[in-house]
Amino acid sequence: MPYSSKYKEVVENTMDFIHDPYQPGDTIAAIATPPGEGGVAIIRISGTQALAVADKCFSRSVQRLASHTVHYGKIKNGTGECIDHVLLLPMHAPRSYTGEDTVEIHCHGGSLIARRVLQTVIESGARPAKPGEFTFKAFMNGKLDLAQAEAVQELIGAKNEQALYSAGNQLQGALTKKILSYQKYLNDIAAILEAWVDFPEEGLEFATMEEIQADLQQAIMSMQVLANTFDNGKIIKDGVSLCLIGCPNVGKSSLMNALLGKDRAIVSDIPGTTRDILEDHLKLNGLNFRLLDTAGIRDSAELIEAEGIRRSRQAMQDADLILLVLDATKGLQAEDLLLLEQIPSHKTIGVWNKVDLKHPEIPRLQLPNIVQVSAQEQLGMESLQKAIDQVIWKNGMPDQQEIVITSVRHLQALNMAIAAAQKVHTGLSENVSPEFLCVDMRMCLSELGKIIGTNVSEDVLSSIFAKFCIGK
Repeated sequence: MPYSSKYKEVVENTMDFIHDPYQPGDTIAAIATPPGEGGVAIIRISGTQALAVADKCFSRSVQRLASHTVHYGKIKNGTGECIDHVLLLPMHAPRSYTGEDTVEIHCHGGSLIARRVLQTVIESGARPAKPGEFTFKAFMNGKLDLAQAEAVQELIGAKNEQALYSAGNQLQGALTKKILSYQKYLNDIAAILEAWVDFPEEGLEFATMEEIQADLQQAIMSMQVLANTFDNGKIIKDGVSLCLIGCPNVGKSSLMNALLGKDRAIVSDIPGTTRDILEDHLKLNGLNFRLLDTAGIRDSAELIEAEGIRRSRQAMQDADLILLVLDATKGLQAEDLLLLEQIPSHKTIGVWNKVDLKHPEIPRLQLPNIVQVSAQEQLGMESLQKAIDQVIWKNGMPDQQEIVITSVRHLQALNMAIAAAQKVHTGLSENVSPEFLCVDMRMCLSELGKIIGTNVSEDVLSSIFAKFCIGK
């Protein structure tokens, strides 16, 4: 099976630890459905010998079956024993997910029967697929670019509707189109710079220096806008770690239970009840949160409580968002003031708890976001959720149509491209020799190519596809 010339150089390299080495058309097989009991399990075969392999173990001649049609029959092992009654679907190249001949066998959905069918397929000439190898084939055969291939894994792992939509948008090629538009725009500028190098005596001027700088600045600004979406993209993809911090007995555990809607943490009037970090997960306003209830922070000589307090301080530093819980019935205590000095205010919401009880006038805090609640009586919880949204979405919740980047790899490549383009822009102002400007411009285009896979190392490919599940 011929593969896209765009990826020829990558194909010919050895893929250490994932596809070692990659062989175009190599016939692989794997169970494509999750383990466990279900109605149907799917065994996927792909490669130049996929039809021949299926032909050896299916009760009908697979080679003669029309592409994209479904057929009933039996899977038989080498001794003629019937393993299962199945449906078989052949897909001839290039009209398949991988771009190669592919066969799907739909058998009864039990782990044991699916493994027996897979074993029969392997005995018929296929080899077991490695993690992400079907999608790797799709990438190498030009069915998907690298950004789209990564979106497949994000689509599978999406934990909320926004993450699902973002991954689907990337799979449809929205990010690829954006990167290609940058490349086309910058290629035009690169062509002018290259012409200055190749024909210095000709006095060629396709555009004025001011026009080139303006066009370059516009490209830099557009790339920076995309790079700035990473914070929102990370929130959408990975969720938010939300840490409850406060002195003992201010009601952190009660607030955790109120947010979760269940009795997850032990609630007691005895200070120091929570001695370790309690963790649970919840969904608020369509986002996933990793909720951490920590030990009350105070000076303690008791070894176990002191260790819990140390972990609380570490969780406070690592968290994306902090709820500083304070007791409205006591006002600000000395330990609260010490905690306020240590806490990162930019990611902190002050939560005055127990406002349903008799309390003095609530002091003002030097925090941008403050709410009043009663965790016990479920009062003020809507205000708390709104405050959480305000802190998370500093620039407003992204529109569903907005392209956001969720990959650190994409962010790093974009930042490198922006830095290289900025060097060209500065170099034009300082009359730097065009030869040096061309080097920086090539670097910019090369970094953009890494995002969609036109200029990426085998180590990067290995790292990306290692995260996929077997069968995808």
